[in-house]
Amino acid sequence: MMKHIFRRTLFLLGVLALAVFLCLPSASCAAEAPLLRVLLRRLNITTRMDIRLEGQYLLKSDDVEMLFPRGSEMTVELRNNRFVLFFSGASVPMGSSVTLFRRDDGGDPPALRIGLNAAGVYPGDLSLTIAEDKIQPVLSLNLEDYLPGVVPNEMSESFPLEALKAQAVCARTYAMRKIGSTGDWDVVDTTNDQVFRAVVASNTKSAKAVEETAGLVITAGGKLIEAWYSASNGGQTELPSHVWGGTNYADCYEMKDDPWDAANPDSVTRTVELNKDGTGLYRRISRLLREAVFSTASWKKGGFVQSEEAFRVDAITAVQLKTPRYDSPSRLMTELEISMNVSGKRSASGDFESAGPVTVTLQVFPDVLDALGLRVASSSNEIMTVEETETTFRLVTARYGHGVGLSQRGAQYMASKDGVTFDQIIAFYFPGSEILRYTGETPAIPVASELLTVQPEEIVTETAAPQELMPVTETDLPEGAYVVSVENIADDSSLNLRADASPAASVIMRLYKHQHLIVLDDMDVPGWAKVRTDTTEGYIMTSFVEKVTEITE
Repeated sequence: MMKHIFRRTLFLLGVLALAVFLCLPSASCAAEAPLLRVLLRRLNITTRMDIRLEGQYLLKSDDVEMLFPRGSEMTVELRNNRFVLFFSGASVPMGSSVTLFRRDDGGDPPALRIGLNAAGVYPGDLSLTIAEDKIQPVLSLNLEDYLPGVVPNEMSESFPLEALKAQAVCARTYAMRKIGSTGDWDVVDTTNDQVFRAVVASNTKSAKAVEETAGLVITAGGKLIEAWYSASNGGQTELPSHVWGGTNYADCYEMKDDPWDAANPDSVTRTVELNKDGTGLYRRISRLLREAVFSTASWKKGGFVQSEEAFRVDAITAVQLKTPRYDSPSRLMTELEISMNVSGKRSASGDFESAGPVTVTLQVFPDVLDALGLRVASSSNEIMTVEETETTFRLVTARYGHGVGLSQRGAQYMASKDGVTFDQIIAFYFPGSEILRYTGETPAIPVASELLTVQPEEIVTETAAPQELMPVTETDLPEGAYVVSVENIADDSSLNLRADASPAASVIMRLYKHQHLIVLDDMDVPGWAKVRTDTTEGYIMTSFVEKVTEITE
């Protein structure tokens, strides 16, 4: 069997020995310049990827190697558990894996635009494998190239530069710890690790933050720390052992008040007011209060009816939080104590009578949060505070995320309000840590080997011996129709007859050299024509045929 390769503005490569220079540092080699493997899950890729090359790339599959110039556009599809590459009207079987390797062409650093109209680019090598009948895309890129895709997506580009620099150092440290995992990737591009998206040129402040902190990481005891961060800690930092259990964490986390997060008006909070006169209570909190009162001895002893219609809150006299989930100084309270004056009926038709003062205790998680709509996130770790006004008790919840390590809203307010620098921000959130710089040179992008430029041919799969040509006996052609012959392919190659005028359309059959075809219609789609023989009909690319004046069998 012969292997046939289509070449159009491509270059045929000989069998190359590809040297992929990967530096995968662990805690013991953190000084080396690293590459990171990122699973691109956010793209929701299923069985197709459209890619534009913003730079020169070498494509390698199981048995095909091609060099693509800057500006090339291609589609990779998964069909019958194998990859097929579509490029300039050709289709190339790629096997069970495809990798695009960057090559230095003397221009801007190569990058990939996934989705031809996408705003940003992915600056790295792309490996495509198959997992659960879907394309699994993994991007390998330099750590410093990864960070501009993280910083403006974990923080806002509008944040102060010093806050963005603190974010960059945290993100770099987190990623450094992940490099070199034994799996197919090191990190995922979602909040399961860090949000990573295509790098957008307009995010200049984030890029500057990465550049001005290049190589800086956070250490404790000579090792990289986890460098966790969250959107808002609600005014108090949390300990990792409280969130994830265990005790094997770097000695640079502390539970303490965070006045900057608490004072930042942009920190996410939820607020509900309970009127002191007992009016306007939400239906769900009324039910919680009613059920709690019905279980008290005073209500039962008074002989009051246990029904919604027989219960009334006359006044709320006190509201206070109690029972912290963790030891002091934790302000994460688990119970809400409410003191009230209530009235009830001793019969369904009776009048309301005072049932006296009563105090009930409600569970903050999940009862009060759900009843009052006070959830900030889904972690069930909100910090609640109670503020008394002249007419109300105001309940406020805060903390968006786990609360461990750096607070992004706290860092924002530190930098904007008090002019705190990035290293001071890190010192506050990771007390006792040390900022160090990893050293080492980033591996250079290889230059492509010397290549041979050749003319276009159709790429097809391996085929059996050539078949007989199909008959074309029609002589009374429709108006405007004419005859062509398949000529511009190799003798042992073939041309795809497709179900539609598209390189991604299904292949009806293979057409061999010297096959005559009746052209019925030159399509609006440039380079395509609708054709038929005596036995079949479909679409071809016109660059592979020549017009003939006489039909021969």
